[in-house]
Amino acid sequence: MQLKSKMPEVGTTIFTVMSQLAAKYDAINLSQGFPDYECSPELVELVNQYMKSGHNQYAPMAGVFSLRERIAEKQEKLHLAKYNPETEITITAGGTQAIFSSIACVIRPGDEVIVFEPAYDSYIPAVTLFGGVVRSLELSAPDYTINWENVRAMINEKTRMIIINTPNNPTAKTLLEEDMLQLIRLTRNSNILIISDEVYEHLVYDGRKHMSVSDYPELMERSFITASFGKLLHTTGWKVGYCLAPEWLMKEFRKVHQFEVFSVNSAVQCAISDHLLNEHNYLKISDFFQIKKNYFLNLMNETRFDLLPCNGSYFQSVQYSRISDENDSDLAMRIIKDFGVACIPVSAFYRKGTDQKVLRFCFAKKQETLEKAVFRLTKI
Repeated sequence: MQLKSKMPEVGTTIFTVMSQLAAKYDAINLSQGFPDYECSPELVELVNQYMKSGHNQYAPMAGVFSLRERIAEKQEKLHLAKYNPETEITITAGGTQAIFSSIACVIRPGDEVIVFEPAYDSYIPAVTLFGGVVRSLELSAPDYTINWENVRAMINEKTRMIIINTPNNPTAKTLLEEDMLQLIRLTRNSNILIISDEVYEHLVYDGRKHMSVSDYPELMERSFITASFGKLLHTTGWKVGYCLAPEWLMKEFRKVHQFEVFSVNSAVQCAISDHLLNEHNYLKISDFFQIKKNYFLNLMNETRFDLLPCNGSYFQSVQYSRISDENDSDLAMRIIKDFGVACIPVSAFYRKGTDQKVLRFCFAKKQETLEKAVFRLTKI
């Protein structure tokens, strides 16, 4: 039997590859973006309570209503944006599912989607799977600034969607108000939709403000916002996220969602809903990671790596021109094997494998983990 692959260029993700190598060589894993410390014990206890009280069957397709209410309240508090929890918010099996469903419900063969690279690795395969055509704009280290005139030149009658990610994975860059205003100008009086990947919305540093498309009514009316509780609550393994969109878009989103996963873990949704009643549980998370970011930065200053700006997310990118002229993949492999630390080569976030001599490290780790890892990196 033979099968013609729908995704012939897609293999195992770089995150899986590097984590497997980290395990093989007993390396400290600063590659994949997940914490090595526990989430809130109170949150775990809430999940346990809801399981024991019988919340073990299917949740409503759109998600537990009280959780959707908490999300609506949070969005209005932080961005003065009103979303109807009944018709404009859906709980998803993680942020990546929210992205996939947003693409699936609108992209048809031949539709063009503008993606800024380096990009989270799920965007391009999802667009391709549904017959869309990816139009990539490659951004360059160290600042990864978007040239909006270049974006304007890419837009034509086939342009159906633009995907943005702020704070960005892997670059840790945050978009500014001027970026949002440029996006408004480019999409005004058009049929272009937006996916705004905001999974790191609460991980913004040094006094910066997270710029959500929901801050801007002209963008809000044409946008899917995708987000994740995994990043917010240190629970990446629970795979609970959500999507916000105006009713006319959410109606189409739910058509896909109901046949893709239908619903998400009931007890976990109920527990998160209760957990969010205490605003401290999401408003103070940036302070928590600001400390980790600063601590890791200070440690890394003892190495020969050159640190790039980190405005948000829990990733620190570095350039290594003072260390080696190897390509980033080869150096990342050598660091695992010879020095026992796993990171991600940023070329993996470019479709063409563009190598700008940049590596990405995750600092969502225990203090002792970071210390041990950087001690090894100082030997390079």
